[in-house]
Amino acid sequence: MQSLSFTNSISLVEHHLIFSSGHHPKKQPYLSMPGHRCKIHCVYRPPDPTSFSGGAGGPSRADWQSSCAILSSQVAVSQQQETEKPEPPPPAPPSPSLDLTKVNGHGSLDLVPLSSKLPKPLTIADLSPAPMHGSELRVAYQGVPGAYSEAAAQKAYPNCEAIPCDQFEVAFQAVELWLADRAVLPVENSLGGSIHRNYDLLLRHRLHIVGEVQLPVHHCLLALPGVRKEYLTRVISHPQALAQCELTLTKLGLNVAREAVDDTAGAAEFVSANGLRDTAAIASSRAAELYGLNVLADGIQDDSSNVTRFVMLAREPIVPRTDRPFKTSIVFAEDKGTSVLFKVLSAFAFRNISLTKIESRPHRNRPIRLVDDANVGTAKHFEYMFYVDFEASMADVRAQNALAEVQEFTSFLRVLGSYPMDMTPWCPSRDDPPNSRHPQ
Repeated sequence: MQSLSFTNSISLVEHHLIFSSGHHPKKQPYLSMPGHRCKIHCVYRPPDPTSFSGGAGGPSRADWQSSCAILSSQVAVSQQQETEKPEPPPPAPPSPSLDLTKVNGHGSLDLVPLSSKLPKPLTIADLSPAPMHGSELRVAYQGVPGAYSEAAAQKAYPNCEAIPCDQFEVAFQAVELWLADRAVLPVENSLGGSIHRNYDLLLRHRLHIVGEVQLPVHHCLLALPGVRKEYLTRVISHPQALAQCELTLTKLGLNVAREAVDDTAGAAEFVSANGLRDTAAIASSRAAELYGLNVLADGIQDDSSNVTRFVMLAREPIVPRTDRPFKTSIVFAEDKGTSVLFKVLSAFAFRNISLTKIESRPHRNRPIRLVDDANVGTAKHFEYMFYVDFEASMADVRAQNALAEVQEFTSFLRVLGSYPMDMTPWCPSRDDPPNSRHPQ
């Protein structure tokens, strides 16, 4: 019998084992393991006479089949070991003491420990509007702690966070830049008159008046401990405070220099910080407590009915109502000077709307107009912006019709705000500072 010879080669590619015998172009013996099934294909081919010369020493068909059987048994053992591999034990139930994070109603443990330094995510409370009754509101005011503006902010919005600002314009910008929710700024005083700087800023910025508060002002003469009035050579305070106490200072025999600073409480802080024993400050009694000063004279304002009116400013206006007294503030200008002012004011008088304030400020863009009787020549007429407060809500049809008529005579008209009036009963006594409630 002719001896048989074959060529046996094994190759492993990923999950397939291929056994090739001879050089048959189509059929090759191979082993594959798809899943847990095993196929063994054994193909026997006659030997290539060019490769082997034949002889008794070559491997027989029985040897080739034995090799395949051995390999098949090894594969079977390997699969049996994989199937008999013990499954990992189920996870132990969580201990009741562990605080598991709930995800879609199921308990899960964080694989990565959370750091307490990570930023806190936003919640619905962070995106909700600011509280309405002053709770946690950030209110900007001009001055330092102890200023009357701070007291006005606390009266308008109890329990608010008062934010001091060194200038009036900084308070406006704090609200515009969302650093504060409200600003409380003085606009007029019963003795010193209007605070023109804030009227100009109302026109320059786009904030809205959302309320007003009237604060009784009780001035004190403050100095360092041990200083007597006879040792004083100057008195410093806000210009309004100096004007409100001018007569009283003269009656006290204080022939001293008056020096204006930005804030009443700031004047007290300046005297305390610099140890000025020849200088007194006009400020509140709370400023004396804050900065360690003595009260040399109490209640030195010239009139006990000394009241300062403050307005509250916000980024958005409030919805006007008619179920309570409202006040509306406007500013307007007209091209023909003051000749049509009577027509503008008559629009309110005809509808029985009371005006509470009229303030004129120079028109900065056109301060002077040169005309004569024929509207030519060199006669000088000043251009003004007019600020008017009237007692009516913009929800009132009378106010709407009045402003529609005013707009016919003016070249510029802007509503600064329609807001509730401060109806708090006022008492000049410093011991009874009433608190008012505002819905803004």
